[in-house]
Amino acid sequence: MITAKARAVDGPDKPFREAEIERRDLDTKDVLIEIKYAGICHSDIHTAHEEWGPVNFPLVPGHEIAGFVTEVGSEVSKYKVGDRVGVGCMVSSCGDCENCRKGEEQYCLKGNIPTYAGVDKYGEPTQGGYSTHIVVEEDFVLRIPDNIELDAAAPLLCAGITTYSPLHHWNAGPGKKVAIVGMGGLGHMAVKIAHAMGAEVTVLSQTLNKKEDGLKFGADHYYATKDSDTFEKLAGSFDLIINTVSAKINLDAYISLLALDGAIVNVGAPAEPLSLNVFSLIGHRRSFAGSLIGGIRETQEMLDFCSEHNIAPQIEVISADQIDEAYKRVLASDVKYRFVIDISTM
Repeated sequence: MITAKARAVDGPDKPFREAEIERRDLDTKDVLIEIKYAGICHSDIHTAHEEWGPVNFPLVPGHEIAGFVTEVGSEVSKYKVGDRVGVGCMVSSCGDCENCRKGEEQYCLKGNIPTYAGVDKYGEPTQGGYSTHIVVEEDFVLRIPDNIELDAAAPLLCAGITTYSPLHHWNAGPGKKVAIVGMGGLGHMAVKIAHAMGAEVTVLSQTLNKKEDGLKFGADHYYATKDSDTFEKLAGSFDLIINTVSAKINLDAYISLLALDGAIVNVGAPAEPLSLNVFSLIGHRRSFAGSLIGGIRETQEMLDFCSEHNIAPQIEVISADQIDEAYKRVLASDVKYRFVIDISTM
């Protein structure tokens, strides 16, 4: 077994602590990765706070992972020692179901194996990227392009693909009007990617506090949703709305902003249920949908797209001792726009 240093949490109200965890010895198709950086995702906080259901503690979160290959199994063909690689939100799937065969492993009919808070095929709990090393089968490892710095690459493995996938699936591009709800870790990536795809981009945020940033990232328009005139002014405007916030919103109000055949897609996942009036959809053949990260093939496509268009998240690098503080700041919306842990500080 391989021993890794980590930061673990023992319960929803507990602080992070230093820990040592065991990583399995390499199987024939496995890759050992020395982690250099790990992003902090709001999903980490939801899970650590046990807001999405019971968690087997102790927990090591982290599914935005960037580092180097340090060892490979005897049958690994895709990677070699020294390669710059990343790991996202899942580390395995059945590989045999219809969705897996389509390259949509995130929708594995038997359930994909999450990077943390899951159980791997050996029956052991998965632990994530707030650690110095991780062992992952090669088919779930991503290649990081040379022109993307590793600290900036880490958030792309969740925030990047979570926004790229619905924008790609719903055909954001020239001639399409796209609105992004929220300007946080997910939202600012959605703005950058939608702009690079050629769409006309509008940010819908509670206030205008981040308007300057939004326009700099590629937004054409920026509106405050606290302004009651916003929903009247923009009624029927958008072909696609990507909702990135993890809080309860008035869905009917946002659906009213969709044009004929428009769609609102949730990528934020609030702990409480959302509700809507079905007549909000019926009137203009509108759709309400959801999207979960992306498959491995699409995630690599996203990384290559970001490389081609020089897209990177705005990050604040922190030490491992600052994780608790970072969680509090995320909940207070006091981050521009993604915290990334420097794993060398473990």
